[in-house]
Amino acid sequence: MEKNLANTPPQPEINVKDSEFAEMVLNNALLNFRKEQIRKEIDQSLQDQNKEEFLRLTEELKNIS
Repeated sequence: MEKNLANTPPQPEINVKDSEFAEMVLNNALLNFRKEQIRKEIDQSLQDQNKEEFLRLTEELKNIS
């Protein structure tokens, strides 16, 4: 098993700033995805004339924006 490890290419050094940047990008993408999901659910609640669901979703969207 040690032979296999010796033959692997060296791993690039992970810079803390790069890691933090990648985390920020990922968090932003997840937030945008969730916002889009909520908007679609809001549209559906309007089509269904579901006032309670509409109010809940709009409040959730305001809280994450």
